[in-house]
Amino acid sequence: MAYDFGIKKLDWYIIKKFLSTFFFAIMVLAVISCVIDYSEKVDNIVSKKAPLLTVLNYYKNFVPHITALLFPLFIFIATIFFTSKIAYKSEVIAMLSSGISFQRFLRPYFIGGGFLCIVSLLANHWVIPVADKQRVAFEDKYINDAMYIYPGENVHLALSKGLYIYIQSFNFNSGTGSHFTAEKMQGTHLTEKLMAEQINYDSVKKIWHLHGVVIRTNDTLKETLKIIPDLDMQYAFVPQDINNNEAQKEGLTTPQLNKYIATETLRGRSDLSSFMVELHRRSAQPFAGLILTIIGACIASKKIRGGSGFHLALGIAISAIYIMLMQLSTTFATKASLNPFIAVWIPNVIFAGVALMLYRRQVR
Repeated sequence: MAYDFGIKKLDWYIIKKFLSTFFFAIMVLAVISCVIDYSEKVDNIVSKKAPLLTVLNYYKNFVPHITALLFPLFIFIATIFFTSKIAYKSEVIAMLSSGISFQRFLRPYFIGGGFLCIVSLLANHWVIPVADKQRVAFEDKYINDAMYIYPGENVHLALSKGLYIYIQSFNFNSGTGSHFTAEKMQGTHLTEKLMAEQINYDSVKKIWHLHGVVIRTNDTLKETLKIIPDLDMQYAFVPQDINNNEAQKEGLTTPQLNKYIATETLRGRSDLSSFMVELHRRSAQPFAGLILTIIGACIASKKIRGGSGFHLALGIAISAIYIMLMQLSTTFATKASLNPFIAVWIPNVIFAGVALMLYRRQVR
């Protein structure tokens, strides 16, 4: 039997309803989210006199952020809503009674869900991070305390092979760090240890000013000690490199995020789990939307007592379970050393199994 893979009127009918419902849900939930967010931030916005255009630009960037964050929920609720409506009108029964198989009925769902999955993939990796960078900058300036020191205390960095630095604390407001140490190693042998009570970064000259410096050198035969009041040094790091504000990961495109992870790994940073989770989430989340589309179509295509209300309640419950699983698995990745790739994809694997089970029940 030859299969016709062309898009027919039935496909266009379902795809149009699918996409129109999806974008309508986005519009409604985005407006509600903006209103709630503004009500929470209005005191800071007014007290810090944020310009109107800057605020509008913030919400222009906030909408893509909240849309990407709730993408699986948007697509699932949209699928449940419009499929339940056409099922309640007996349209699904009419389609299947005309000789269309359930597999054929699902084709437009795959097309619509696949289209949104591709759009979400491109947006997650390149578009959303650009918007998030501006959003985070606005929040740092008008909502949070600008350049507040995010717990970046006790920072250890490997600047190159054999050169390691340590900073006890750094104040971004004054650009001053305290209790700085730079150690030079040859294999396991410590050849030089530089200690400074205070450091300041000169952004014009790209150098560090060290104050209260003590330098100890060791050539295995003898040890020398130098005390220098002030010293200028060039080190391969800037204040932003010791800022542990993890919100910055949202403002990096995927190539930038990969480069950042590689650089921080070379410097010896070990707490990169949240950055790895963010990297893999950008790919896993769009596929979650496609999987939930199939689940939604399988659930809502049956005309049952309770109608759309029951289907929507069931859809919200399933979405809540998915979000809970995602939060649980990512917590294990960041706190319990679970592989970030496995942690991010576990909910997708579980729900793919659910989608397969529901599909097989429909095609019996």
